[in-house]
Amino acid sequence: MILKTIKQLKRVIIGIIGFTILIIGIAMIALPGPAFIIIPAGLSILATEFLWAKKIVQKFKEKFEQLKKKK
Repeated sequence: MILKTIKQLKRVIIGIIGFTILIIGIAMIALPGPAFIIIPAGLSILATEFLWAKKIVQKFKEKFEQLKKKK
């Protein structure tokens, strides 16, 4: 039972950290800062625990590979 609680706590902590970094990155679109680095970092953190974030990161990787091949 405690193992399940620790896993849930880990998931909540990763969610809070990932969403915080993601929100900071989104704010950096309008504010000065490297939003194009911070947003993928936040999504990558979220992707360690959430499937929807993992799918978004995978799409980013596929688009990046396509852009690399065009050059």
